[in-house]
Amino acid sequence: MVEQAGSAAAPDKSRNQHHTLQVETRLRVELKDITSQITRLVERSGVQSGQCHIFVPHTSAALLINENYDPALRSDIVNFLKKLAPVSPDYQHNDGNCDSHLKAMLIGVSKTLLVEHGQLILGRWQGIYFCEFDGPRRRDLHVKIVAD
Repeated sequence: MVEQAGSAAAPDKSRNQHHTLQVETRLRVELKDITSQITRLVERSGVQSGQCHIFVPHTSAALLINENYDPALRSDIVNFLKKLAPVSPDYQHNDGNCDSHLKAMLIGVSKTLLVEHGQLILGRWQGIYFCEFDGPRRRDLHVKIVAD
């Protein structure tokens, strides 16, 4: 994951910070753990209390917060979504990726996390996943860290 130039400058508790990250995916469907990248941005921000907003500006990608302890769960999630929105030529939107749009719609393109004591608040087993449903691609991911 690469942070693009033009993101926020030096940490400053008194202002909001916007970062644009690039996520590289290698598979058509991939759940990529981005927890450490988001955690690092929050820690570098200097924000002690606030929110971290994450947004994917793509219609065939999404964001998910779920268990990140057992990697087998990622396969289970992918297989579950495959059953809900299978690849099929029967969709009216038949560009070959309608299933990708439906999966992204189910998961959602944004998440808001709380920041306390300079750290993201996540459950013990939780991680943040970038969900690619129409890859491989290079995608943008916007992160806005807002101080209270």
